[in-house]
Amino acid sequence: MKGIFLIVILFLLSAYSSKLNVVKHVENREEAGEKIYVVNHGWHTGFVVPSEKIQDYLPKLKAKFEDAPYIEFGWGDKGFYQAKEITTGLTLRAIFWPTESVIHAVAVPKNIRGYFQNSQIETICLSSSEYNSLINFISNSFYKNEDSEILELRNGIYGDSQFYKGVGDYYLMNTCNKWTAKGLKSAGLDISPTFKLTAGSIMNYIVAHNQALTITSSGQDTAPACR
Repeated sequence: MKGIFLIVILFLLSAYSSKLNVVKHVENREEAGEKIYVVNHGWHTGFVVPSEKIQDYLPKLKAKFEDAPYIEFGWGDKGFYQAKEITTGLTLRAIFWPTESVIHAVAVPKNIRGYFQNSQIETICLSSSEYNSLINFISNSFYKNEDSEILELRNGIYGDSQFYKGVGDYYLMNTCNKWTAKGLKSAGLDISPTFKLTAGSIMNYIVAHNQALTITSSGQDTAPACR
């Protein structure tokens, strides 16, 4: 009975309103596409996107990362993500109790694979409309005050980076990897974020997605051409 009760509680938590929703997009596959990257750091995934458009959405990012060609974004638990030392208490709290979230933003050079040489990286080509929807989703992940400004917190954990106050609560059924899945869903990919809770589940999906797009039954490449 205790096991059943725990499962019920977890599903109730997964239905808990975290405010951060998938962004709806209009299907429109233009010829020119934008290449984005999903990085797997072992337990955590994040997006690496060209900096220009997201800086238009969030001007404070331009002030912070003006010369960066790309920016990596990750979403996670406020206490666990920013902690200098990971404790059992922080881990258990992040997993089992809804906690505040943060966005981690990192300046990334043009040599993305060289910068993340110890991490798995997968690329996705998005149409302009799909890319705009992803950028809109990432922008919506930042908490904004009454002046529509994002709020800086601590310095980031590597490179030229910064933490910002996030939107939504982190808990067992709403992890950093589910956030990545929501971003992919916002970009028009046919992914169900519900149980995409691990980094492996995200990366396996992207590999399968890219393989399916490469060659259709008619032998035509269906992916938009990346810039």
